[in-house]
Amino acid sequence: MFQNLFKNMGNVTKNLLIINLLFFLATIVMETRGIDLGKILGMHYPSSQYFEPYQIATHFFMHGGTRHLLLNMIGLVFLGPQLERFWGAKRFLTFYFVSAFGATIINYAVQGVAIFNATGEFFPELFITNINYSTGIINYQTELTKGVSLVYNTYIPSLVGASGAIFGLIAAYGTLFPNTEFRLYFLIPVKAKWVALASAAYAVYSGINPMMNDNTAHFAHLGGMLFGFILIKIWQKNTNQFY
Repeated sequence: MFQNLFKNMGNVTKNLLIINLLFFLATIVMETRGIDLGKILGMHYPSSQYFEPYQIATHFFMHGGTRHLLLNMIGLVFLGPQLERFWGAKRFLTFYFVSAFGATIINYAVQGVAIFNATGEFFPELFITNINYSTGIINYQTELTKGVSLVYNTYIPSLVGASGAIFGLIAAYGTLFPNTEFRLYFLIPVKAKWVALASAAYAVYSGINPMMNDNTAHFAHLGGMLFGFILIKIWQKNTNQFY
């Protein structure tokens, strides 16, 4: 089964799978040496003291755990091959990265608006000088008088994962092959268009009404779908270009 799965997989899909697995393996290995690659290679808010430009290109190869990686790679393996065959390698890779970057843009645009509403600035300075993990005491160097908690909760966590790109693939599949049926829980037949619409609706609802301790970047998922859908419409309109 797995041999046939990899045999029918395009080179781009296969390489993306391998790169994600290698990054995850490196994360585990470096963790044993006290190095948190999630913090180093994950994406931080642009004005966070932990932000580095290279994170723009590395964060969507990082994952927050085995379950996070597994869900995203299942999506890549089952959706990627057919889309790669349909578009070709170059266009598929372009779509993947546009969806991934679009997810990041929308995620931080939403967070930026929230920060602006709380502080009056899109990029307020908040330099964390010390965190005592045993007592939970945090020392700040900041001139902010309001919104400090929101800014802190935005600046410290890192955005990781290929979910934005995978949700873009879901949008693509639902747009290009709307009546293709998935087997939900391997039993219930559901058309691709309904899976895509349900995924978008869930991302919007969960982004507006997050559950307690929900660390999922739902607006990033929505951003991946939105940018992916727009790119498909641009390609469909401009039918004279092929690559």
